[in-house]
Amino acid sequence: MSDPDLDAYLKRIGYAGALQPTHAVLEALHLAHATHIPFENLDILLGRAIRLDLAGLQRKLVAGGRGGYCFEQNLLLAAVLDKLGFNVKRFAAKVRHRGDKDLPRTHMLLMVNVEGADWVADVGFGGEGLLLPVPFGGGREARHYAWTYRIIEEKSGQWLLQSLRGQAWANLYCFTLEPQTPADYDMANHYTSTHADSPFVHTLTAQLPTPRARHVLRNRELTVDRGGGRVERRTLKDDDELLDVLDRTFGLHFPAGTRFAYRDTISS
Repeated sequence: MSDPDLDAYLKRIGYAGALQPTHAVLEALHLAHATHIPFENLDILLGRAIRLDLAGLQRKLVAGGRGGYCFEQNLLLAAVLDKLGFNVKRFAAKVRHRGDKDLPRTHMLLMVNVEGADWVADVGFGGEGLLLPVPFGGGREARHYAWTYRIIEEKSGQWLLQSLRGQAWANLYCFTLEPQTPADYDMANHYTSTHADSPFVHTLTAQLPTPRARHVLRNRELTVDRGGGRVERRTLKDDDELLDVLDRTFGLHFPAGTRFAYRDTISS
């Protein structure tokens, strides 16, 4: 399958607006996708392979009501934007979130040229990721409700996405403008979903941002960030409550008794 099922996708993200390749439409689609399809790695912890073909992505994220991580999310969005006539490029990034250790390029992002300007679109970075596209170049700040982002040139040819935390800028990921192929993403996806050093292999996560709050579940720790330093945390008592939170907070439905193979850092 080379074409996305546009009607099914739009229903999944709750979008019924215009579809012309304009900046306003790009923003609206980005926000709808980011706030309706959760970031999650649950298939990995159920021993299931992560597939990146469009038919498989649509079965899981659209028809199946599930979420996914960066490759799944952004490949789906890219296919939709392509179909609508947007000029889309696909890049890869090194995650710099929570540290500056040199890591492999295991994140996917998109660059969309619309109305004469380039914008970074990324619906696959989870709870701390973008709600809307960010202008590329010049370090211009982009306010997304209670959160602010910018992209700066860190060194020649390498760009850095940052978010504002308090009065300081925090790094999220760095990237170059080298186009990526499906084979590049297949290799990165294999590492991310199978390598022992990948956090997705042993840490359960489900994340969903909204304009008012960002919900992040890691193992049995649930965090709600409402911006401006207002963060709520609670520990889920057991895996049955975890299933309930996945259902009620993230819209992810699993049969009673489902268990995920994550490292329980609470009880250990």
